[in-house]
Amino acid sequence: MNTQVLVMPTVTLISHDGQSVSLQGRPGQSLMQEAVSRGIAGIVGECGGAAACATCHCYVDEAWLDRLPKPALNERELLECVSAPQPNSRLSCQIKLTEELDGLVVRLPESQY
Repeated sequence: MNTQVLVMPTVTLISHDGQSVSLQGRPGQSLMQEAVSRGIAGIVGECGGAAACATCHCYVDEAWLDRLPKPALNERELLECVSAPQPNSRLSCQIKLTEELDGLVVRLPESQY
């Protein structure tokens, strides 16, 4: 009998004005999907997660950057177009939640446009 327990990773999102909200996400789902489904202000996700719009831009806390896969070329190109890019900028639609990301902290930009 398999008694493996599914860990629902908790992610803390911090708005540009310092307010934070934590959510538990389903492994395999993107951070953008989980945030949009819960109505988190600051993540729009206009393209639905196709990495085509950059309206789910976020800043990954420095302590977590090395735990994420490197961004693909299309993500890097889109990040060049966001309003305030930083070295830790990522598209939340490209961050797939896993048990290993339990405790992830991301900050949200002032604007997605």
